[in-house]
Amino acid sequence: MGTGTTSAFDAAVDRAVERLRGSRGADALFYTVSALGDRGMIWAVIAATQAARAPARRARTVRMLAASGVASAVVNRALKARIERPRPAFQGEHPLPIRVPTSGSFPSGHTLAAFCAATVFARHDRWPAFATYLSLATLIGISRVYVRMHHASDVVGGAVIGVVLGLGIRAILRRLSPQ
Repeated sequence: MGTGTTSAFDAAVDRAVERLRGSRGADALFYTVSALGDRGMIWAVIAATQAARAPARRARTVRMLAASGVASAVVNRALKARIERPRPAFQGEHPLPIRVPTSGSFPSGHTLAAFCAATVFARHDRWPAFATYLSLATLIGISRVYVRMHHASDVVGGAVIGVVLGLGIRAILRRLSPQ
């Protein structure tokens, strides 16, 4: 991480996002989305909603949540410990409360977990849900750049790793309990 191309990409995205920072509406949106992505909270809510709507699939939904949560946490921790990329420099105060992580920056754990869960939960034959989950994961990723917790390349890396991990989990779960 930190090559000239990555640095230029990160700087360009940060300049674009900087135009929005300080706007009440954008601050409220992105700080809220970032908080909802913290520790996969939003995906637990989604799983609970799915389980309530389809009690017959409750066990499968719990397996999906557990598998995506555990796998994304393990992969995220392993990569952060290995790569140890510094987080973006930020001096000042955040306009809204936010948990400030102490781990490395790459990959974005919020983004990795969001794209992993979105991939596991999304059924490609149900387009509205699929689009909603991917849109939510994308918003979570953007929020992490907006709140200055990650470089844009951390988010892109987290998204790619999350999708690949999610596809692997889907394949494993399909083999364990075909439906």
